[in-house]
Amino acid sequence: MKKALKLICGFSIFAFLLASCGGDSSKNNTLEATKKQGFVKCGVSQGLPGFSNADEAGKWSGIDVDVCRAVAAAVLGDASKVKYTPLSAKERFTALQAGDIDVLSRNTTWTLERDAGIGLTFVGVNFYDGQGFMVRKNSGITSVNGLNNTKVCTNTGTTTELNMRDFFKSKGFKYEPVVFEKADEVVAAYDSGRCDTYTTDKSGLAAQRTKMKNPDEHVVLPETISKEPLGPVVREGDSAWEDVVRWSLNVMIEAEEYGVTSKNIDSMMSTENPAIQRIIGAEGSKTGAGLGLDNKWSYRIIKQVGNYGEIYEKHVGANTPIALPRKGSANASWRNGGALYAPPVR
Repeated sequence: MKKALKLICGFSIFAFLLASCGGDSSKNNTLEATKKQGFVKCGVSQGLPGFSNADEAGKWSGIDVDVCRAVAAAVLGDASKVKYTPLSAKERFTALQAGDIDVLSRNTTWTLERDAGIGLTFVGVNFYDGQGFMVRKNSGITSVNGLNNTKVCTNTGTTTELNMRDFFKSKGFKYEPVVFEKADEVVAAYDSGRCDTYTTDKSGLAAQRTKMKNPDEHVVLPETISKEPLGPVVREGDSAWEDVVRWSLNVMIEAEEYGVTSKNIDSMMSTENPAIQRIIGAEGSKTGAGLGLDNKWSYRIIKQVGNYGEIYEKHVGANTPIALPRKGSANASWRNGGALYAPPVR
């Protein structure tokens, strides 16, 4: 009897360890699964102009969307081969953990807890941001020092909500939080007068203002109360996929540094500059081998999606409704005094 019990216990432990170690193999081999299914599973916002937003025809566009398009161009040869899943702030991490999406590219702040505590990995920063406050121009409020005894609209389940608490506590101000899960609910509440101010990342305030009934009646206060490095996220433990997503972003940043654009990349194929040769996948470069891709992966990204500067100007630059100035900001290239910097493709 004792021998039988030992055998049963031993088998149970073995089975448990096997299940624990094995898990869902598709989650740990996302690159091959993506090649097989023929599309990138991308988690995006529920509609943030300039970052991830769908038009009336259902076509998605924005800085975050272009990260997923770059991955699709690299892995599948076609930037359009992406399946987009709109997610609330509350839903986003669970969807990635569960394998419903394989890349979360949704104006998500890189923090210690998120990177080290919930089984996810941030692969880079595609937009440097900071939290601010929007008020009505006729409110008489010109600074965050005028926010005492106010009602504040924001999203639940975000660093924004936590920063808001820290800010009002540090100031000793009284406030009433009015929180919603969906961004459009926050915008509607603020626009209808339920709140005195609306707080989120400053880029988000600029983007959401375009949805309001009278955008010109609202102003973003000058102060920035936090650091919000936004970037794409993948599941922890799948280094091959992590590398592909990271370098899809990096090559767009480095392409801008060397002046390689979607329009001139073909004319640069004969360049003798070794750095540019590696960036564009010119003949003789072998940058794809370590990523499990062919050597034209980076060419396809730049040709089909563009370099970082092209993406920025197209979606949030001076000639867009959002009009976020890049010059003098952290989102400028490090060559121009900004913080945008990528490791070398070599």
